[in-house]
Amino acid sequence: MTGEGAELSVSARRVQDALAELGFELNVIELPQSTRSAKDAAQAVGCEVGQIAKSLVFSRGAGGEAILVIASGANRVDEARLSDEVGESVSISTAKDVRRQTGFAIGGVPPVGHITQLSTYIDEDLLAYDEIWAAAGTPNAVFRLNPADLVRMTAGRVIKIR
Repeated sequence: MTGEGAELSVSARRVQDALAELGFELNVIELPQSTRSAKDAAQAVGCEVGQIAKSLVFSRGAGGEAILVIASGANRVDEARLSDEVGESVSISTAKDVRRQTGFAIGGVPPVGHITQLSTYIDEDLLAYDEIWAAAGTPNAVFRLNPADLVRMTAGRVIKIR
């Protein structure tokens, strides 16, 4: 396991640096096992699946502007409900578009450090936990935080996603 003081991969370092630039003293760790899915991540860090803050990228409207939805690992995003919240239709982005719009591959998209600024929506169910875990740039990098910090670091709007 790598973490504080250890050498991080380029993508994980980018997330660690973004967290520091935002004023958060949180530590990215890279685990030997995959954290690509919410279930994998929960097993790797020893928490409930609901405590995993999974980052999903959607395209909105005809222009295809990317938005970030950070959902509890236990939940599926209701696209119709999300469309109502956003004010126009949404659809899940392709893997190619996710990488182009965030700079990260699916399975490792963090809540911060993207190459473009994304409007962010946060699943209200994440706020029920004292601590949550988010991806940190690779399919085996994560960091622990509290939900209030997630809202502050992303300037995200808390919504009901299911």
